[in-house]
Amino acid sequence: MLSHDSLKELEAIARKAGDAIMKIYDAPDFEARIAVQAKGDDSPLTQADLAAHEVIKAELTKLSDRALAALPQLSEESANIDWQERQRWENYWLIDPLDGTKEFIKRNGEFTVNIALIEKGQPAAGVVYAPATQTMYSAAAGKAYKNGDVIKARQEADPATLKVVGSRSHASPDMQEYLDQLDKPYEMVPMGSSLKLCLVAESEAHLYPRLGPTSEWDTAAAHAVALAAGAEVMTLDGEPLQYNQKESLLNPYFIVK
Repeated sequence: MLSHDSLKELEAIARKAGDAIMKIYDAPDFEARIAVQAKGDDSPLTQADLAAHEVIKAELTKLSDRALAALPQLSEESANIDWQERQRWENYWLIDPLDGTKEFIKRNGEFTVNIALIEKGQPAAGVVYAPATQTMYSAAAGKAYKNGDVIKARQEADPATLKVVGSRSHASPDMQEYLDQLDKPYEMVPMGSSLKLCLVAESEAHLYPRLGPTSEWDTAAAHAVALAAGAEVMTLDGEPLQYNQKESLLNPYFIVK
């Protein structure tokens, strides 16, 4: 279990990675410096992704808790770890150095640094930092926080209108079919990156159906925040969303509520 002191160290690492991102985000020659490349799945990769990756990779090995510092790391920017090795991991760090790269390129501020501690397939702790707004979500030992204040999901027991958070950049053809089956009126709350799960965690939204592709590093840290806040993160089969249980790093569709 991650201690309070270790969580503070994790938050500091996320801020340092966020600073590396913001140096590029705020640069006068931003358009030239983002140097967009295509990843294997055709999603964008920028200098900021790589800069944040290098910060997190190095800083995690300096954690005061040496057992945590020695854990293996799986990052979006270093994901080519063979399944034969990875399937032996019980505990490890799962990292997305810059989640919401499309939002970063659009310069709308809705991008995050995500660091999660996975224990036996479940996110045990995590930090989600939005450097453009200096907003820090974090979770450990069954408590979730936003900028140091405890947050809780499901603060409104029976809302008349559901606030449904959805992706700003990844519309899903299955989404409208799902929404048409809701038994209440709803309003959409568009948001980028892993902040969507965090909105449910802090009761700013009631529901987040993810009926489109995501990878495990996209969700793990915010999943930890949502769970600690009292939300559920379930697959369409009603099973808890899990990590490192298969060779593919793609998530199934899931619902956060």
